[in-house]
Amino acid sequence: MQPSFQLTPSAMPIPALTQAQVPDALKHAIAFHQRGQFAQAKALYEGVIQAQPRHFQALHLLGLIAAQTGNPEAALGLIERAIEIFPGNPDFHINRGNVHRTLRHFDAALASYSNAIALKPEYAQAHCNQGVVLQELSQFQAAVDSYDRAIAFSPGLVEAHSNRGVALIELQQLDAAVASCERAIALNPAYTEAHYNRGNALLGLKQIDEAIASFDRAIAIRPTCAQAYFSRGVALHERKALEAALASYDQAIVLNPQHAKAFFTRGFVLMELGRYEASIASYDQAIAINPTYTDAHSNRAAALLALKLWEAAVASCDKAITLDPNHAQALTNRGVALHQLKQFDEAMVSYNSAIAAQPDYVQAHTNRGVALHALKQLDAAVACYDRAIAIQPDYAEAHFYKSLALLLAGDFERGWACYQWLWKTEKSAPKLRHFSQPHWSGAESLVGKTILVHSEQGLGDMIQFCRYAQLLADAGARVVLEVPPPLKGLLQCLAGVAELVNKGAQLPAFDYQSLLLSLPAAFKTSMDSIPGRQPYLHCDSRKLQEWVDRLGAKTRPRVGIVWSGSTDHAIDYNRSLPLAVLVPFLPDAFDCFSLQKEVREMDKASLVTHNKIRHFGDAIADFDDTAALCTLMDIVVSVDTSVAHLSAALGKPTWILLPYVPDWRWLLDRDDSPWYQTAKLYRQSSDGDWPGVLAEVKADLLSIATG
Repeated sequence: MQPSFQLTPSAMPIPALTQAQVPDALKHAIAFHQRGQFAQAKALYEGVIQAQPRHFQALHLLGLIAAQTGNPEAALGLIERAIEIFPGNPDFHINRGNVHRTLRHFDAALASYSNAIALKPEYAQAHCNQGVVLQELSQFQAAVDSYDRAIAFSPGLVEAHSNRGVALIELQQLDAAVASCERAIALNPAYTEAHYNRGNALLGLKQIDEAIASFDRAIAIRPTCAQAYFSRGVALHERKALEAALASYDQAIVLNPQHAKAFFTRGFVLMELGRYEASIASYDQAIAINPTYTDAHSNRAAALLALKLWEAAVASCDKAITLDPNHAQALTNRGVALHQLKQFDEAMVSYNSAIAAQPDYVQAHTNRGVALHALKQLDAAVACYDRAIAIQPDYAEAHFYKSLALLLAGDFERGWACYQWLWKTEKSAPKLRHFSQPHWSGAESLVGKTILVHSEQGLGDMIQFCRYAQLLADAGARVVLEVPPPLKGLLQCLAGVAELVNKGAQLPAFDYQSLLLSLPAAFKTSMDSIPGRQPYLHCDSRKLQEWVDRLGAKTRPRVGIVWSGSTDHAIDYNRSLPLAVLVPFLPDAFDCFSLQKEVREMDKASLVTHNKIRHFGDAIADFDDTAALCTLMDIVVSVDTSVAHLSAALGKPTWILLPYVPDWRWLLDRDDSPWYQTAKLYRQSSDGDWPGVLAEVKADLLSIATG
C-alpha cells in the first residue's frame, strides 16, 4: 500500500526561460514526467519556477518527482509551498498526505486527506488513502468506513475493495473479507493483492486448500510476489505439509532477502522437522535483518533447548527479555533452561515474571509447577497445575504433571485418573494408535471377551505393569499382550497372558483394548491392592546355563551394577551417574558385573581403567540375557532403569539408587517399595548427592561381605 518511487537519473541543467516560454516548458516537463524521464522533467520544472517562483503547479509536480525519486522530505517542502500559494486544489492535499504517509507522519497524513475531502467530498481516492492510514494506526473499523465511502463514490475502485478486505480480516469478519476481495477480483481479475488478501481471509477461515489456490493465483499473476509465497507457506504449514511450507518460505526469501518474518517462520518449520541447527541459523537471519525481533530471540532459545544447550538458551532469552521485559514466552523459555541447569529458584523467578506479564499463560503456570515438583514442594506444584487447568480445562500437560505429583505423594485415587491425560499431551498424542474397539474402563464385563493390552511407553513400564495381565485373566478375559521385541522371550510365560504379540506384528481379533498404564486406574489400584506376587518373571533355563558357563565358578559374592539409562529419557540427567563416580564405592570383596549393554563414551575409559568390572556388551542380546545375568547375582545395584524393574520382578535383592526427587513410582521418604518386595531404595538427601547415596550402598555391601 506504499507508493513505488524510483531513483533520480543524473541531473540535467536548468534552462533559463522567458515568461513566454513557461507554458510550453511546463507542457514538455509533464510529458517527460509521464514517461518517467524524471531528470528532464525536473530540470524544466525548476526552469519554470526560476521564471515564476509562485508557479504552484510546477512546485507541486516537482514535489511529486522528489517523492517518486526517494526524497520525501524535499517533496513535502515543495508541495506545502504549492498549497500556501493555492490551497484550493484537493490533489495538492492528497499528495501531501501521501508523502506524510511515506514518512509515517500518520496524523498529518489524515489531516491532509481530510483537507482534500473537505474541498472535494466525492474524492474517492482520498477516502481510500485515508483508510490505508487508519489501518496503519490499527483503527480497522474506521478504515472500513473510509473504504465504504470511497466505494460509494467510485464503485469500481479496486484498491478500496481489496484494502477493505484486509481491514475486515483484522476485525475477524472473515466471510465479509472474502466477499470484499472477490468484488475486487470481479472488477480486475489480474489484481494480485486481491487474490493474496482473499487467501489470507480464507486462511483465517481454515479453508486451507482454497487459501493455497488463492495464493497460487496471486503468484501466477505476479511471480515476484514474495508476500504471496510467504502466506502460501503459512497455509502449507497449517496443513502440516512442512517440506512444502519450507520451500514456499525459501522462495519468499529469494524474492525478498530482507523478509525477516519469512526467516522466522522458516525457523519454526525447521524446528518441527527436528532440524534444530538449521532452525537456529534461520532465526539468526531474522535477527540480523531485525535485531529487535523479540520472538525470533525467544524461538531461537527454544531451538537451543531442544539441543540441550542450556546456557546458550538462557543468553538468547535474556536478549529477548532485554528488548521486551514482559515477553512471557521468553521468560518461560528462560525458566525451562534454568530448570535444566538445576537452578530451580531462578527458574521460579522467570516463571513468576511470565505469569505477571501474562496471567493466563498456562504453560508458565504448568512449568512453575514442574519447578516446585523438583523442589519437592508437591502441594504447591499441584496448586500451580490446578491454576493452569482452571484457565484451560483441556490442557493435557497440566493434568498429566499433576498426576505425577499426586502419585509421588501416594494419592493413587486422584493420580491414576489424571495420569490418563498423558495420551493427550503434545508429545505423546502422536504416538497413540487408535483402534475401533472400545477402551476397557474397568466397568464392563470381560467374561468371554478378548482384550488387547498395549503400551506406548518404556521397557521398564512394561516390566512393572505387565503383572496386571493376571488380574484381567481373573476377570474372565482372554489377554493378548503386545510387547516390544526385546521383551517377548522374557514375557513368554507371564501368568495371565493367552497370547503374546510383537509390537508391529498383525494383531488377532479382540473385543476391548487397554493401554498398559490405564489398568491401575481401571482396577482402582490403591497402595494396599498393588498386584503381583513376586517373583512374577523368570529367566529362561537355557539362557541361565549359558551364562553360568560364561561367568565360570563363583568365588566371591556377585554384585551386578547399572549406572546409566537411555539418553533419550526426558530426565536422564537426573537419574544416571558417571561410572567414575560409582567405581570408588565398589568394595573389593565383591565380583562386579556390568548389567548394561550400552556404555556411554565418557564411561568407556573408566571401564577400561577399573578392570574389576566385567562388561559383556553385545553378548547381551536381549532381556533374556539380562534376566539370566540378574539371576546369577547376589545383589543388583541399579539406577532407575528397566534393569532395576527386571531384577526386582525376578525377586532378586535389588538396590535402587534414586535422585532427590525420584520418579513417581518410588514414592517419598521410604526405603522399600510396595511394587517390589525385594527392592531397597537409596535416596539422595539433597539434589545431586550421589556420593552420599553410594557411601550408604558401600557400607551395606561391606556389612554383607563381613557378615
